Amino acid sequence: MSAISEDAPEEGRPEPRRIGLVEDHESVAIGLATILADYPDLNLVAAARTVQDLLEEPHDLDLVVLDLRLGDGSSPKSNVSSLHERGLKVLAFTGAENPYLVRSAARAGVLGVVRKSEPAAAVVDAIRCAAAGGQVVTTDWAAAIDGDPRLPDVGLSPRQQEVLALYASGEKATRVAHLTGLAEQTVYDYLARIRQKYAEAGRPAPTKTDLFKRAVEDGWLPVPEHPDS
Repeated sequence: MSAISEDAPEEGRPEPRRIGLVEDHESVAIGLATILADYPDLNLVAAARTVQDLLEEPHDLDLVVLDLRLGDGSSPKSNVSSLHERGLKVLAFTGAENPYLVRSAARAGVLGVVRKSEPAAAVVDAIRCAAAGGQVVTTDWAAAIDGDPRLPDVGLSPRQQEVLALYASGEKATRVAHLTGLAEQTVYDYLARIRQKYAEAGRPAPTKTDLFKRAVEDGWLPVPEHPDS
C-alpha cells in the first residue's frame, strides 16, 4: 500500500505537514487519504501495512498515524518504539475496542489516541495537533494514561518484559534462552521473579496460560483475534 501525492505548496503558504500511515485495512487507508486530500496543510505521503514496511522507504515525516491492531501480530509497544527510534512522532488511530491495546500505546509514548469512528473533522484536528508536536487529549487517551486501577503495575524491567512476551507467546524456555542470549537457568530465574511480582500485585500467574493473560492485559502481547472476526 503506498499512495500518495506530494503537491508543491503555493507560494507564501507554509510547507504542509508530511503524514505517514500504518494501516492494513485498505478501505480505512483510502478513507483517510480522501479526507486529508481536502486539507492543504496535511499531506499523506506514505502508507504501509506494517511499521517495518513504512520504515524501509526513506520518508521525512512529521507524524505517523498508527493502527494499533495489525495483521502481522506486532504489538503497539514495539511499533511505537521502532518509530520513536527513527525520531518519528506517533498518533494512535484505532477502533479503541480494546483498552489494553490503547493502554500499551499510551505507555509507549504516543501523542494521543483518536478513534476511527470520530467525525472526519475531529480526526483531522487530531492529526494536525499531533503533527505539530501537541498532545491529543481525549477520554480514551486519558483513561489509558491513568491505567486500570484493577490492574496494578507489577514493575517489570525491560528484560523481564522481553522474557515474558516470548515465553507467554508459546516459546519454550530453551528457545527463549536462544533468542535472548540468556542461559536457560537464567530464563527460569526470570520467570520465577515475574510470577513473584504478579503474585505480589494480587494478579497471580502460576501457569503459562496465566502468564499469557497477564502479558495481554499489560500490553506486552497483542490481543488474539476472535475466530469469528
